[in-house]
Amino acid sequence: MQEDNLPRDGASILALAARSMFQLFSSVSQGMFLVDRSGRIVWVNEGYLRFLPALGLTSVDQIVGQMVEDVIPNTQMRKVLETGQPVLIDLLTNRAGTFVVSRIPLRDEQSNELIGAIGIVLFDHPETTLQPLISKFAHLQRDLDDARRELASQRRHKYTLASFVGASPAAVEVKRQARRAAQSASPVLLLGETGTGKELLAHAIHAASSRAAGPLVSVNIAAVPDTLLEAEFFGVAPGAYTGADRKGRQGKFKLADGGTLFLDEIGDMPLSLQPKLLRALQEGEIEALGSNKVIGFDARVIAATSRDLQALVREGKFREDLFYRLNVLPIRVPPLRERRVDIPALVEVLAEDMALRSGSAPPELGAEAMALLSAQAWRGNIRELRNVLEQAAMRTDSNQIGVAELEAVLRESGIEQIVAPSVAAAPAAMPLRRVTDLRPLAEQVAEVERQAIQAAMAHTRGNKFAAAKLLGISRAKLYERLDGLPGSQATVSDSDR
Repeated sequence: MQEDNLPRDGASILALAARSMFQLFSSVSQGMFLVDRSGRIVWVNEGYLRFLPALGLTSVDQIVGQMVEDVIPNTQMRKVLETGQPVLIDLLTNRAGTFVVSRIPLRDEQSNELIGAIGIVLFDHPETTLQPLISKFAHLQRDLDDARRELASQRRHKYTLASFVGASPAAVEVKRQARRAAQSASPVLLLGETGTGKELLAHAIHAASSRAAGPLVSVNIAAVPDTLLEAEFFGVAPGAYTGADRKGRQGKFKLADGGTLFLDEIGDMPLSLQPKLLRALQEGEIEALGSNKVIGFDARVIAATSRDLQALVREGKFREDLFYRLNVLPIRVPPLRERRVDIPALVEVLAEDMALRSGSAPPELGAEAMALLSAQAWRGNIRELRNVLEQAAMRTDSNQIGVAELEAVLRESGIEQIVAPSVAAAPAAMPLRRVTDLRPLAEQVAEVERQAIQAAMAHTRGNKFAAAKLLGISRAKLYERLDGLPGSQATVSDSDR
């Protein structure tokens, strides 16, 4: 056709293009057929005839006039006729093989009414024709699976109750309370100084609970800016604000669904956000930022703080009703100075971990070095103990850590006065009765206890608070033991009054 003879109006060009495309697809495709509005096949091209034997058919007459589902197993053509939406790329598998197909609805030019559909077999050997695309898809799928496994591993517990090192009465009591808390679904509040192992206990409680197979999601409230906390907790609805993800974003409450949500440093929660947190805990429902839709969740909450929540309540910095909601199962995690007998075991575990991370032999400590560590107050608790060990290990060319290295690190860390080992060990250094002493055990233990208390009181010059700390017992327990000691009421320092 000469260029001068081409039709000029758009409708004619469109009609010509439609005919040309139909003829092109009919000639280059592996097979093609038409169905009417009811799903009855009205036409097939010659390419489709080669599939007849595999479908149990011998002639075109067995196809034309039949319903498409009766001729082509597993076809989705009925869905196209019902929705009017095309399926441009799909995989179809039946007795004839596996094919890459397209399904396109047909509409009347005038009324735009659906009148039928076209089925096109694009490729009949997709494993060969589409091998590069299939390989790329498989690679992306493997990467996605790896990312999901990595994310899932980060949301599993890292510790169990066996990870809480210590056999002192204080450590044993904490683990007993943690086991009881694991059997309950009520909120747990972990109270204790920084570095005492509150996060470890949160993992351990989750691991011992019926939710152990679910996710463990942690939020350090102190580490998240106040302006982002609401989104971090409750999620963001699609397009909630300029720059927000169009798909939206799930919050930590929803991510913890079916598992445990650990709220670390709950004492730093902004007062303005506390009512919404309280409502979420009470109702088991949240609303994403920028959404009016209520979403349910099922997560057990464990909170932790190194701050005095009751003091914050009195100061008006923490809601009283939220405190009562969280303080259902409180567990006080004792500081290291209240369980000094656990320090050698902790040093051993920390040294092994340091060795695993550095790939070298674990550092070793002699009796004097261990006694020095056991004597300190450890304001930073286990975290500070680890830091001192790591610094001391870097100061020696061997794996032996001595008193000199430890004292140097302790002085540089800002400790005003390094406690001498003999002072802390004074109660334990009191002579015991020989085994030949055949008095009842209770009397012997009582005498040793009296000697230890007297030594502690003498060392602290009658300061009961300091003596109780030195002995690793409460002041109330010390008062109880002092009742039977002569002259105990006369040796009271000003700080005890």
